[in-house]
Amino acid sequence: MAFKSAVAIYDACILYPFHLRNVVVQAAVDGLVDAHWTEAIHDEWIRNLLANTPGLPPEHLQATKQLMNVAVPEATVTGYERHIHTVSLPDTDDRHVAAAAIEAGASMIVTWNLRDFPVAELRKHGLARQSPDAFLVGLYEQAPDMLLASLANARSNLSRTRVSAADFVGILRDQRLVKLAAQIENHVSDL
Repeated sequence: MAFKSAVAIYDACILYPFHLRNVVVQAAVDGLVDAHWTEAIHDEWIRNLLANTPGLPPEHLQATKQLMNVAVPEATVTGYERHIHTVSLPDTDDRHVAAAAIEAGASMIVTWNLRDFPVAELRKHGLARQSPDAFLVGLYEQAPDMLLASLANARSNLSRTRVSAADFVGILRDQRLVKLAAQIENHVSDL
């Protein structure tokens, strides 16, 4: 059976931490996921990272945003605003994420904030939600060699710090990708 990449919206909370962003964007670059985001999602992760990291130059994050948009050129969703009023979520500020998922034809919202996206409401729109850990483990279960190759690419993106494969697995664990780290720790030589 051929691998078919999932269509997913990445919530801002998974783009905020550097290492997690590296892994999930690389998975999109490598064709494991048809990832999407919006300018509003970019604005949210950048705004929060700047607020929590004094001294971080905003132009560095703008450059990261541009690199992401170049690396995954079809990722940015526009025209989703017309769907915002159709979505009912506990926090109305999260409706734009689900609206973008609807517009993109996504089946999944990848987020740490699972409570903010109730299953019953998402189901009305043909959507589901998963944590990044569950999402990446699912990719591993579908296409282990492809995900391991993508994780190896994500590790090679860290060329300035020259992170060992074993340390990279530790980074994944530190990013709360605990189940993923457990799945791949026997494949360190593939990273």
